[in-house]
Amino acid sequence: MPGGKTHRACRSTSVLLLLMHLGTALDVPLDLPQPPTITHQSPKDYIIDPRDNILIQCEAKGKPAPRFSWTRNGTHFNLDKDPRVTMKPNSGTLHINIVGGGKAETYEGEYQCTAMNDRGTALSNKIVIRQSRSPMWAKEKIDVIEVREGASLVLPCNPPSGLPPPIIFWMDNLMQRFAQNERVSQGLNGDLYFSNVQPEDTRGDYICYARFNHTQTIQQKQPISVQVLTLDAINETYAGYSNGTELYGDSPVGERRPIIISPKEASSSKTVLRGEVLYLECIADGLPTPIIHWTKEGGELPSHRALEINFKKTLKIIDVSESDAGKYRCMAKNYLGSSTHVISVTVKAAPYWISEPKNLILAPGEDGTLICRANGNPKPTVQWLVNGFPIENAPSDISREPMDDTIRFTKVQVSSSAVYQCNASNEHGYLLANAFVNVLAEPPRMLTPADQVYQVIANKAALLDCAYFGSPIPQVQWFKNDQGSVLHGDSYVFHDNGTLEISFSQKNDSGTYTCIATNSLGVVQNKAFLQVKDPTTILKQPLYQSVQMMGTAVFECKVKHDPSLSPTIIWLKNNEELPDDERHQASGNVLTILNVSEEDQGSYTCVVNTTLDSNSATADLAVLDSPDPPSDLELTNPRDRSVQLSWIPGDDNNSPITKFSIEYEEDQYEPGLWHHLTDVGGKHTTAHLKLSPFVNYKFRVIAVNRVGRSNPSYPSERYFTQPAAPDENPIGVQGMGTEPNNLVITWKPLKGVQSNGPGLTYKVSWRQKVGDDEWTSVMVANVSKYIVSGTPEFSPYELKVQSFNSLGAAPEPEIVIGYSGEDLPMLAPSNVTVHVVNSTLAKVHWNPVPPKSVRGFLKGYNIYYWKQGSLIRQGKGHTEVKILNFPGDKSHGMLPGLEPFSVYKLNVRVLNGKGEGPASEDVVLKTPEGVPSSPEFLKITSPTLNSLTLQWAPPLHPNGILKGYTLKYQPINSTHELGPLVEITIPAENETNWTLKNLNYSTRYKFYLNAFTSVGAGSKLTEEAITVLDEGKEPVDKMQINASQTSIVLKGLLPATVYRVRVIAENQAGQLRSKDERFETRPPAMASRQVDIATQGWFIGLMCAIALLILILLIVCFIKRNKGGKYPVKEKEDAHADPEIQPMKEDDGAFGEYSDTEDHKPLKGSRTPSDGTVKKGVSDDSLVDYGEGGEGQFNEDGSFIGQYSGKKEKEAVEGNESSEAPSPVNAMNSFV
Repeated sequence: MPGGKTHRACRSTSVLLLLMHLGTALDVPLDLPQPPTITHQSPKDYIIDPRDNILIQCEAKGKPAPRFSWTRNGTHFNLDKDPRVTMKPNSGTLHINIVGGGKAETYEGEYQCTAMNDRGTALSNKIVIRQSRSPMWAKEKIDVIEVREGASLVLPCNPPSGLPPPIIFWMDNLMQRFAQNERVSQGLNGDLYFSNVQPEDTRGDYICYARFNHTQTIQQKQPISVQVLTLDAINETYAGYSNGTELYGDSPVGERRPIIISPKEASSSKTVLRGEVLYLECIADGLPTPIIHWTKEGGELPSHRALEINFKKTLKIIDVSESDAGKYRCMAKNYLGSSTHVISVTVKAAPYWISEPKNLILAPGEDGTLICRANGNPKPTVQWLVNGFPIENAPSDISREPMDDTIRFTKVQVSSSAVYQCNASNEHGYLLANAFVNVLAEPPRMLTPADQVYQVIANKAALLDCAYFGSPIPQVQWFKNDQGSVLHGDSYVFHDNGTLEISFSQKNDSGTYTCIATNSLGVVQNKAFLQVKDPTTILKQPLYQSVQMMGTAVFECKVKHDPSLSPTIIWLKNNEELPDDERHQASGNVLTILNVSEEDQGSYTCVVNTTLDSNSATADLAVLDSPDPPSDLELTNPRDRSVQLSWIPGDDNNSPITKFSIEYEEDQYEPGLWHHLTDVGGKHTTAHLKLSPFVNYKFRVIAVNRVGRSNPSYPSERYFTQPAAPDENPIGVQGMGTEPNNLVITWKPLKGVQSNGPGLTYKVSWRQKVGDDEWTSVMVANVSKYIVSGTPEFSPYELKVQSFNSLGAAPEPEIVIGYSGEDLPMLAPSNVTVHVVNSTLAKVHWNPVPPKSVRGFLKGYNIYYWKQGSLIRQGKGHTEVKILNFPGDKSHGMLPGLEPFSVYKLNVRVLNGKGEGPASEDVVLKTPEGVPSSPEFLKITSPTLNSLTLQWAPPLHPNGILKGYTLKYQPINSTHELGPLVEITIPAENETNWTLKNLNYSTRYKFYLNAFTSVGAGSKLTEEAITVLDEGKEPVDKMQINASQTSIVLKGLLPATVYRVRVIAENQAGQLRSKDERFETRPPAMASRQVDIATQGWFIGLMCAIALLILILLIVCFIKRNKGGKYPVKEKEDAHADPEIQPMKEDDGAFGEYSDTEDHKPLKGSRTPSDGTVKKGVSDDSLVDYGEGGEGQFNEDGSFIGQYSGKKEKEAVEGNESSEAPSPVNAMNSFV
């Protein structure tokens, strides 16, 4: 295919106007004739492992298939004469068997491969085969090297020369590499250089190693021993020096200016080839250790290619070019001076291509040119060969005209096909290129598969392939969507290989593209389909997370992508896969990390991949933890009552330290117990501590951040303060008598650290506040209470408590007031009166007692009151006494919560700290009538077609004389709407039931009942009930059921309507009917409240009970039939005394009335009352009479069985509480 050249559409025609073809990289399809082309070959310098077989590669293609031959050292290599050498089939690759006993050195030399067919001959490079070598060091005796401290030293390595050269490194006996630095480093030659030696350099295992990578072997030099002599050791070792031991220097070496020791000359030069790596080295002696700096004279070091390595002692320049030639200066410098060295660098160059010849494909009669241009230093010579022979010795060709580095072809013919070699060489190497001339006449053909679909992301380059071949070279044009005009414009780039490039594709670039290739022999076209997709973007990038230890971190990565692409999201931690554990849960665009630990800290990346593009976003996770404890506590600036504490903070674990808490422990009063002393800010590392005298302190520091507290630091050393007189007196001094004739003085004693010295005691002093000028005092120790006896009752005293120790007294204490003991009050409140506010509230007034009679602190007044009885009922009242307290000096109070229409008694008593005084005289209180409570209960019983009976009980709390009851009721239709309200007043004389008549059948009613007195009406009770169906109507429907059925669904029922249902079992002997069951269908309900009754537990239980009942009936029928007798209903009745199963008489067994009127639908959720009776006047027709045919459906024994299902509804309050509740049936869709 054409090479990498491109051109814009506006210049495409210029190529078509050229009269002469230049060389091109156009590939000839392998089904067409073509000269050989070398496709793979071994490197020019081929170093082999002598232990392995040798493989010299040479692969080529061509039509006809090429034939191969080899030369060795310039002469033909006859493979048939050497059984160890074989050539791979259909290949030129040689295989030389060494493992089987051959010697590699036998096959060293220069090899060249030739590939030929009837259209030409191609040559490989000259491949030089050499075996790798890894020789050992020669045996040698190495004496101990003694050197004075501070002198420079070079330990020679002198590795054996190998092929390729070995890698040198220094290690000790334990195979540990020596640490290198500015003072000690390895040179490019492998020697170990010491700019100055130190005592720690003394050791006996300096070993130089040579690693030969090609053979994977390591050789080792004999260990070198170094003894560094200090000033004290010089005299001891001087005798050894006289005995022949090598000794560097003649005196201890002090500080000195640098001297360059490698290279040793004042200046040096170096030659390097273009494209290689240049190493320049400067190693200096000096003390202090010198620092190396590199510059280039007259220029700058190449910014991106120059590196200072080996502690700046080596300058490395990669990919050397001619511009790198010049003088490089290294300067070694310490504070005593500097030294420089200049290295002159010369850049030579092996030949390199300027214009490498390309294969030339021409049609008969066309013209063309091969160009071979190379450069180098020195300038290379160029030689042309034809099919492996110098062009001057090749057969003549009138179409060929050589001109130095160019060969021009004119009006070529098929016989002009050949392979041309261009060899450019100088003293540093050579280049060899094969380029064929292939003369073909071929119409255009497409090499790219047809109808390729290309997908690309918007704003990215789209490359539509159109690989082609033809001779003459076809012209290629592109069209879009079958448009007649050729594509052109700056948005398109047309490559020489036929590829169409759309540099920044947009959505409107999608479509069908047609590539047409044309030459003089024909036309061919190909279609390509381009789909431009929306780019994948991250709408919500993961955000920085700071999470506490054991918390949960959640990263979210919200993505938008082209609808036709399916993105995959992967999460990375620190650009690597997530740990494989249960804590890291990646679910699509969300990454959750549970129980976060310190090792989870890092960066997390959301990578979104589609088949066309990728996007990513990264966020960091910081794991927060409580701080590490402070360390290195130190006490400074000691004083009698202070010391300075300093510390080093620990790691804050990603949460700034907010404060440091300082604690202390002392070993005299509470040893082992730590107390808080003070806090300082989180940025402080010192604290000035105020201390108490006579305490042996030990301190520790705790760091605090928003996560929590650190572990305590290690304690500081002990710090003892000298004793002193107390600074403080006890606090909380109080005086209060426990008896009328005593005074108890209490205080809070000082803590141990507050005593300030030994011998802590307290001086307790007191005197009467009035009439006593002298203080009475007593000294006590180890107590916090003192009792003064013989005091007058409830008298005020002045009190004080002062601290003392062996060194003196505390400052004068404050005086507090205390009182001797209280006695019970002497008098009762007088003139107690009551004012009734309403039926439940009264106000009590009294005259307070004189203050002196209280004989203590006045706490308030207590009102004692109790109920004597009710004004309605005669007899002894309730005697529970209640107490209501009114604190302070009050003269009245309110009594709430009284019962209406009742009699109470009360009295008032004064209260002090000792207790209550005598009670006042009892006062009678009568409360007026109030409104009654609601009736105790309300039930609706005996529902009939048009009547309902209400029963209730009087209010538990009538709160007066009942005058009667108010009953209100109103109908409720099927849409839950309330009808007109009817009100009835019922006298109270023994009336606890009422029957409402003339009601509508099958209608729900709502009732409201409340009692009233002369004061007003009380709260009401509500209830709902429904009248029964019209029993005079025929059943809505009847069905015959096969005896094998156990259930049936009733359909077509009206919503919110009451129905009755029964099941009749029948055979030839007679019938047996179940009890009628009443059920109410649901009103229309929201879909969200619908329930599948088939999954309800009550429904399953109901069905099981019915099935069991029917099974019993079938068994009885089967037994009767086997006895050969008839099966009268009377016998069945006698055999089963169950009152729920009624005899089937002429006036029994029909369905009750029903109504299909929507206005009579009951309210949803209502309760249907039932008294368990069966109405008379109904039909006793059998199910067969109602069936479609005359036979009906029966079991083999002639029995009939059916089952009904339903949903249990809430039952109504029934009049007869002992009657059995019916089996409710609901949601059935048809009658039986």
